[in-house]
Amino acid sequence: MANRQRNDERQLTFLAPDDAALLQLVRENLRLLAELRVGYRPVAHGEPNAYQVRSPQDVADLLAPEMEMLAQEQLRVILLDTRNRVLDVVMVYQGNVGSAVVRMAELFRDAIVANAPAVVLVHNHPSGDPSASDEDVRITKDAAQAAKLLSIDLLDHVILGQARFISLKEQGVL
Repeated sequence: MANRQRNDERQLTFLAPDDAALLQLVRENLRLLAELRVGYRPVAHGEPNAYQVRSPQDVADLLAPEMEMLAQEQLRVILLDTRNRVLDVVMVYQGNVGSAVVRMAELFRDAIVANAPAVVLVHNHPSGDPSASDEDVRITKDAAQAAKLLSIDLLDHVILGQARFISLKEQGVL
């Protein structure tokens, strides 16, 4: 640890003093955020009473209170263990009122890092209408192909509206 700190300090000396101070501040903020993230994970591995996802209703119960009234679209990925217990919920994208651009590598990054064998995609429609758009269907199909290549089970894609939701799996998209 001491060696790494000395190396970091030497690297900072090559920067202008203001840039070095800013870089140090960013590093410290990232370290603190990483600590907070670990402390606020919804479930610890192996916890016997962990929240388990058995149906789209479970997904809606978990995330609708927080997501259904958002003014912007958000796409989140629920990371699940082998028993479909929630390991983490990660916001991958925040879009505007009507859309969010999705890149498959970013969609599955946290699942790969966490070694999560299964995921559920969840996003909201700020309009309140959870009906799937053509873009929602396309993203789901692309995600299913990517998941298959990565040996990750894509269990569902749930779209939340106001007091309503739909499951793209139940609609035959997956």
